Amino acid sequence: MIERYTRPEMGRIWELKNKFSKWLQVEILACEAMAEEGIIPRSAVENIKRKASFSVERILEIEERTKHDVIAFLENVAEYVGPDSRYIHLGLTSSDILDTSFALLLKEAMELIIKGAEEFMDVLKEKAFEHKYTVMIGRSHGIHAEPITFGLKVAVWFSEMKRNLNRLHDALEVISYGKLSGAVGTFANVPPSVEAYVCERLGLKPAEISTQIIQRDRHAQYFSSLAILAGTLEKIALEVRHLQRTEVLEVEESFEKGQKGSSAMPHKKNPIGSENICGLARLVRSYCVSAFENIALWHERDISHSSVERVIGPDSTILVDFMLHRLKGIISNLVVHTKRMEENLNILNGLIYSQQVLLRLAEKGLTRKEAYEIVQRCALKTWSTGEDFKSMLIEDDDVVRYLSKEEIEDIFNLDYHLKHIEEIFERVFR
Repeated sequence: MIERYTRPEMGRIWELKNKFSKWLQVEILACEAMAEEGIIPRSAVENIKRKASFSVERILEIEERTKHDVIAFLENVAEYVGPDSRYIHLGLTSSDILDTSFALLLKEAMELIIKGAEEFMDVLKEKAFEHKYTVMIGRSHGIHAEPITFGLKVAVWFSEMKRNLNRLHDALEVISYGKLSGAVGTFANVPPSVEAYVCERLGLKPAEISTQIIQRDRHAQYFSSLAILAGTLEKIALEVRHLQRTEVLEVEESFEKGQKGSSAMPHKKNPIGSENICGLARLVRSYCVSAFENIALWHERDISHSSVERVIGPDSTILVDFMLHRLKGIISNLVVHTKRMEENLNILNGLIYSQQVLLRLAEKGLTRKEAYEIVQRCALKTWSTGEDFKSMLIEDDDVVRYLSKEEIEDIFNLDYHLKHIEEIFERVFR
């Protein structure tokens, strides 16, 4: 089912043709490096570079017999090259090719994801500024708290994405390492200079030290960064879902012509895109756990990580790439119901200003406990009767003993809550 989530740019990275192309690239560069060191004849390298090729179908056919993909690959390449193929893979082990090429694939995938993250952030920034002063109720515990703006909500998402972008760049750096150090990492059969040559030309760095493999803490960091990013995307999608609930209906996903919401109920418009993202985030998180499990291997290596990475490499990157672009579309086309935001702001008949009353009474000399009890008593009356909170305050003897009607009226002012928005935006978007 992963195919339905695969965008072409990301899908091409994980095609077998591209994987085997990377293997061949590493092998040919290793031959070049060995020729530079005088280990193999330069004429053989020229012949290898001219003739080396492969057939995906033939490799899979040979693998049915060998039960070893790298050997099947080498046998197929040898069919194209001829006798000089004896110099290919000289002194190397399978993981020299697998790990170095896997780094290239993960690097390519991360560069696409970073591009997608930056495009998504552009959409968030535009939406935040568009609704910088679109006032709505802020909620804690799902209950009305105090006024905010929709722009501030989106600015929080943008700020979190900045941290995600930093993590993605860190992951890109930490994964961009190759190794050609042989069977147990001692360079016994191939000198370090070969590794340095190959990695430099591939845009990688040589691992400082390796066993038969590159150590999997690097991969764990990579997949962790994807899992955290997926968590942020889920957080945003979940908020869209909450705000689209019928009782709230402050925003909703765009509903295209011909789209259907329910097979049974023609009136339904469901936040299916956001729900989809929330579900996929669970998968990406599970792959992160698998990457952590891959850190501890037997001695200089075992093969238990290999089967895992054949799944989590393409799946994690494909899913995150898809999620970024789907959520970018959702936010870009998001329907924002400003009138409903205003209506919801007034549902509690002024209770959202209770903290300002508390602070004003405290300024008049009451203890916080005394002020809290007075305000809460009036607030609970509003909760139970549905009457206007401001009227409750004006009619309360304990309140008017300290606050005039004009002072109470002044408290119920939205501008009080918006006075630092410009400063907050400057901090986020500077």
